[in-house]
Amino acid sequence: MASFLRAARTTSARRSTLFVATASVAAAPRARIAPQFTRGYATGEQKKGGSGGLFLGLAALGAAGGYYYYSTTQDVKTKPAAAKETKTLDTKPIDYNEVYQAIADILEDNDILTWLHYRSYDDGSLGPVFVRLAWHASGTYDVETKTGGSNGATMRFQPESLHAANNGLAIARDRLEPIKKKFPEISYGDLWTLAGVCAVQELGGPTVPWRAGRQDVEDGKTCTPDGRLPDAGQGERHIRDIFYRMGFDDQEIVALAGAHSLGRCHPDRSGFEGPWQEAPTVFSNEYYKALRDRKWVKKTVKASGAQQWVDKKNPDVMMLPAEIAMYNDKGFKKFFNEYADSEEKFFTDFSKVFNKLLELGVPFKGDEKVYHFKATTA
Repeated sequence: MASFLRAARTTSARRSTLFVATASVAAAPRARIAPQFTRGYATGEQKKGGSGGLFLGLAALGAAGGYYYYSTTQDVKTKPAAAKETKTLDTKPIDYNEVYQAIADILEDNDILTWLHYRSYDDGSLGPVFVRLAWHASGTYDVETKTGGSNGATMRFQPESLHAANNGLAIARDRLEPIKKKFPEISYGDLWTLAGVCAVQELGGPTVPWRAGRQDVEDGKTCTPDGRLPDAGQGERHIRDIFYRMGFDDQEIVALAGAHSLGRCHPDRSGFEGPWQEAPTVFSNEYYKALRDRKWVKKTVKASGAQQWVDKKNPDVMMLPAEIAMYNDKGFKKFFNEYADSEEKFFTDFSKVFNKLLELGVPFKGDEKVYHFKATTA
């Protein structure tokens, strides 16, 4: 749905960046400056589009229809029958460092029209929705049936593309399409998961190991059934059922929840509204600290009637019903508090579990190169 310079990781420095005025955001559409020093959250009206909603397995965080910036036309030239020849496709090795760089280059777009749209759409960054795309493409895995996961990139097809949990992700898929055309040898599954890794790292998060090897399918015959992604309106038992099915334990579930340091919810998608913390394009452990340290009160979202929790002192910041239920659960709570106390511990564990999520169900051969990309903002 949305996630620092190592030399500037003091608590006071971070806190000073959490409430950056929106006006300062508009000053530079694309500058290679660490995002936490340039931007807080936008409070204006949000255009259609989703954010990094980890638990939004309902009509969440974006429209099913995407915003299309790119269209291509091709003039098909045919040769006379007598001149038929067999065409061989020349393939070349994929430079995944170049793919990473290409993704990083569009997180904050230089093009004024696309930048203006995405700025309103998601606080000035495509990062949160790229994280959500990677997560939703991977989080359909079932450890018992060995179905789902990022291998196949089945979200390209109906009915999976129309599942309520995937509302708005057409925006992310479409925005990555020019990169797919530039690097046609890369699979969609590899591209989407690499985009999630890139977004986490470029928005200040930890280095996440990544390797290629996902193979795309040609149709939607293997699309997973709806309902495999979490429902944010339910409780801790539902969350365990969903994540245990993928093979995660309680600690890993809470570590993955930290992705909610990025992004925001939109009432016309999920029914919920707002970011989880004041800097939704900065990956940090602020999500855990907010959940632990603030007083949360129930609020009805006017646009949808949905019930959510908001910070009593800053009602622009919200938590989902599932998250409050998880924090009040004894088994989960200790891990929330552990990550609130230590960002270093959170980063270490998130790197491992996000890598695990992205590799669920992928038929690796075992000899693939493991990449540790260097963030361009480091």
